[in-house]
Amino acid sequence: MSKTSILITGAGTGIGAATAERLAAGGHRIILSGRRKEPLEEVEERLSGEDHLVLPMDVSDKESVHDALHGGALDGHDLMAVFANAGIGGENHYGADDRWEQIIDINLSGVYYTIMEALPLLKKSSSAFKHILITSSCLARFGVPFYTAYCASKSGLTGLTRALAVELASDDILVNALLPGWVDTEMARAGIQLLADHQGKPYEETHKEQMSFVPLGKMSEPEELGNLVSYLFSPGQKSMTGQCIDFNNGSFMI
Repeated sequence: MSKTSILITGAGTGIGAATAERLAAGGHRIILSGRRKEPLEEVEERLSGEDHLVLPMDVSDKESVHDALHGGALDGHDLMAVFANAGIGGENHYGADDRWEQIIDINLSGVYYTIMEALPLLKKSSSAFKHILITSSCLARFGVPFYTAYCASKSGLTGLTRALAVELASDDILVNALLPGWVDTEMARAGIQLLADHQGKPYEETHKEQMSFVPLGKMSEPEELGNLVSYLFSPGQKSMTGQCIDFNNGSFMI
């Protein structure tokens, strides 16, 4: 007998890991995906319930995504939601070592490949409404110097969200995006350290300076995002689609 499952990419750390724990606590069967198997297995050990699945794949590689999702590992799974959360951060600089393609390939194309390959499985789900949720960023709302690839990739995801929401409405698939600000993750701490290095300042001073630009003066916790995802994937949420949800302690308001 099939079981309702949720696929989370980038599930080995940060928002993905916290969301996996929250959804598993709510009784969902979680498919944990990422490039590295070991962090996924560590998260799996922390999940409540049983029958969760570790499914390594490289979202920037279309064949890797296809093989993972259609290679038989998901036989018996009733896929009702996809949290396309995998992504990388950091600067890029035009030239021989430009990270443009790497960032775009993972953050934008990787989300597209994940969703497109998962769609046949979502459309077969027995759930009345199915869900796709994309992790974008507050940097889709405003620019940051030397983050051209990151800002472009995250802005692209908001357009992808709106287009898919219209395209998939007739299949009862709801498509939304999260636009987090600073979240207390390894990626965020690495970003602040990079700023500190550029400015020749200690990490603590740069962290304090960055928080001074945020009205609530703090980072969010990954668990907060997990709680929001839990609601968005709940049976009670059947009307919100095509929305880019700002979650940033007030750093951007519309």
